[in-house]
Amino acid sequence: MKAAQDRQKSYADKRRRPIEFNVGDRVMLKVSPWKGIIRFGKRGKLSPRFIGPFRIMARVGEVAYRLELPDELSGIHPTFHVSHLRKCLADESAHVPLTDIEVDNNLNYIEEPVAILDRKEKRLRNKVIQLVKVQWKHRKGSEATWETETEMKESYPQLFDL
Repeated sequence: MKAAQDRQKSYADKRRRPIEFNVGDRVMLKVSPWKGIIRFGKRGKLSPRFIGPFRIMARVGEVAYRLELPDELSGIHPTFHVSHLRKCLADESAHVPLTDIEVDNNLNYIEEPVAILDRKEKRLRNKVIQLVKVQWKHRKGSEATWETETEMKESYPQLFDL
């Protein structure tokens, strides 16, 4: 049993990297992308993964840090596990502004649809799927995604009331 534990520990230790920050370091905070109620995992390729940078105020325990958060994030507890932090290597001017992103208490940001730009049918072997091209609130320029019409009607019926 001990040999098996040692072998598994050696496998885990090869992939593990010790992450430590000092008080005063600048770090980026990881946010999880959500689109309203619907999970925004597959189309969130270009969406921001981290916001910040924020300054570390104190170390809390072995693997937690307290951050200096701005007033926009006052509803969020300022202590975070080290897995939610990344060292900020960029200069101070290259940061993601918080005015473009609405973050809730669970560190999820919400995107809301603005308008339906286009419609099309996707034909499969034995069924037809109705698709709509949706312009999202926090996306810049011509950034829009194709969504199923039924999913959008369930989540955002106000878009179809016109």
